[in-house]
Amino acid sequence: MISASELLTPAQLSIVRTRSDWRGLWCVVHAWGVIFGSMALFVWLPNPVTFLVAVALIGARQLGLAILMHDGAHGVLCHNQKLNMFLSQWLCAYPMMAETGAYRRYHLKHHAHTQQADDPDLVLSAPFPITKSSFRRKMIRDLTGQTGYQQRKAQILNALGRPEWPLERRLRNYWSKLGRATICQLVIFAILAASGHWYLYFALWLLPFLTWQQAITRIRNIAEHAMVPDGNDDFRNARTTKAGLVMRALIAPYWVNYHVEHHLLMWVPCYNLPKTRAFLIANGFGPRIETKESYAEVLRMATSRPEDEDKPGTLVHNARRQRVEGTMGEGFTPTDETA
Repeated sequence: MISASELLTPAQLSIVRTRSDWRGLWCVVHAWGVIFGSMALFVWLPNPVTFLVAVALIGARQLGLAILMHDGAHGVLCHNQKLNMFLSQWLCAYPMMAETGAYRRYHLKHHAHTQQADDPDLVLSAPFPITKSSFRRKMIRDLTGQTGYQQRKAQILNALGRPEWPLERRLRNYWSKLGRATICQLVIFAILAASGHWYLYFALWLLPFLTWQQAITRIRNIAEHAMVPDGNDDFRNARTTKAGLVMRALIAPYWVNYHVEHHLLMWVPCYNLPKTRAFLIANGFGPRIETKESYAEVLRMATSRPEDEDKPGTLVHNARRQRVEGTMGEGFTPTDETA
């Protein structure tokens, strides 16, 4: 493990470790602003194009909420830790049917054992490369809601407990696991109903959540660790993927693409990751950072297995399969599925 002092100067470290209550709050407000603004766009100009644009923008900001929850789990979204936890839980995690504390316990194991045998996320990257046909099937399941449905079904059944339990016990168990998340769903529905557009909860909240958000989460997971060059090198056991304005809007919100920088200095807030990369490059570490020019480049590499090796129906085990006890793994990952 490389120490921070080996990477950045004291002055640089002081800059990138600075946490801001206002910047953390702005990121959360921005995410919800894009979500409700996209809904308003469709209400104003209802047509297939604005609907699809809204689905893509909202799904990306839902992923953004999960990313901001991730920063909250690291304690770096805001300087004030009470504000950090409030924003992370009530405005990021619970709306995404996740829970910050449970996610933190899981996620820190990933940081401690990145790409090692006991990394709980290793199984996400282990199957790659896959064939283009396999990837296509995964995308179809994601974009048609099959992945999201199975994920939510497993989560709700887990929260309800065993069928033989008394009703009171099952309800208590549900409340402890998904009660607050359910409240958040009801609040979102109530806000949209009060606006006179209750149907938007299903058309432009649940639908993006179960479709586009699932698909780009998969792409993000592939980009971060699939086929990295060296699991024992801190600069090469994760990957940073360059993303322009469109990609940041639709696939990689809130600087999630700076993944090597995050692993090197996991206490840096997401809004300081671009500056962290600039400092690392200025200090001569640029050539060592595993970087790809685009998500398309990563996907070409990740789907490079020959088609004659395609085996439909083979089970691909996801480490987050049953991370449904209070969270959904990272809050936004596919469940077990066939290849």
